[in-house]
Amino acid sequence: MMRFTGLFIFLITAQFSYAQSNKEKAMNDVKQGLYLQQHDKLDEAIKVLEEARVFDPETSTVSYELAIAYYSKGEYEKAKNILDSLVTHKDAFGTIYQLLGNCYDKLGMAAKAVEIYNVGLTKFPNTAELYLELGTLLLSRKEYSNALVYYEKGIEINPAFASNYYWAAKIYCISDEAVWGMLYGEIFLILERDSKRTDEISKLLYDTYKKKIRFPRDSSFSVSFSKPLPRNITDTAHQGRLPFGKSIYEPTLMLALLSEKKIDLSSLCRIRKYFIESWFKNGNYQKFPNVVFDFQYRVLKAGHIDAYDHWVLYKGEETACNDWITANKKKWDAFMKWFVKNQLLLDSNYKFYRRQYEASSF
Repeated sequence: MMRFTGLFIFLITAQFSYAQSNKEKAMNDVKQGLYLQQHDKLDEAIKVLEEARVFDPETSTVSYELAIAYYSKGEYEKAKNILDSLVTHKDAFGTIYQLLGNCYDKLGMAAKAVEIYNVGLTKFPNTAELYLELGTLLLSRKEYSNALVYYEKGIEINPAFASNYYWAAKIYCISDEAVWGMLYGEIFLILERDSKRTDEISKLLYDTYKKKIRFPRDSSFSVSFSKPLPRNITDTAHQGRLPFGKSIYEPTLMLALLSEKKIDLSSLCRIRKYFIESWFKNGNYQKFPNVVFDFQYRVLKAGHIDAYDHWVLYKGEETACNDWITANKKKWDAFMKWFVKNQLLLDSNYKFYRRQYEASSF
């Protein structure tokens, strides 16, 4: 009896060790597969990930990574077949529905893609990636207002996910409510920091400043980041909810323009510095808490505001910005060192989205 029990324990232990060994092999293969994907070696990545799935066919993330590899290679049908089996997996997650919907969209089945995204949101309502995809489908149809509903909902439920800010900023900056594009755009820059999209949004913010701030004569200027207020509007009528752009953002910005004569990289850096100093000096941060302005103030207090503003607007005037960096190398290096260590940490309790300020729709 003792010998039988010992053998039983040995067999169980051996099976457990074998299972653990297979899972470890699968995870190592997945890591290698991800590395290969990052270096555009998709055929090699697929081979490694197929091997990983043999070692560990039960773990959903292994099959999911394989589906991503097939999708990246343009083999949407193969990716779809893998994902179809994952949606019923006990460890399914929201981005499975995102990728599956994308496969259907690439295969020319847009209606089915929308259905998949919505099913995913029903099961995983806090998946910001699904709001991103629904917004982007509407954007492709030029339904800008409807797309913004999804992008901003995605921002609300997962404020640390950068892509919804990117698209919301692009839409708002070409609208008559560009104020929201400026705020979303800068949050995006701080979150993503170094990508082609970062360069694009840097240029967009600079161009929007140039477009929305005018100096028609030496002694006058105008700003237009928000819709004009209706005639005879009163604060009482709106129960303390006058439009943020016209009643708070633009007046603060206009004070910063009093000593300026034109808009370029240098003047914008001065304007932005004055703005953030006034924002906190006047107590606006208490009435209108804002993660963008909080971060700017952290930069200001750390002594890096000039370098930070040059970084934000870099793509607007690259030559001028490079000249400034060359002339201020110690400042720039000190800022970069600080910037690496200081992230913008957003969560359900610390975030920004437009409806925190205004109840009216776009």
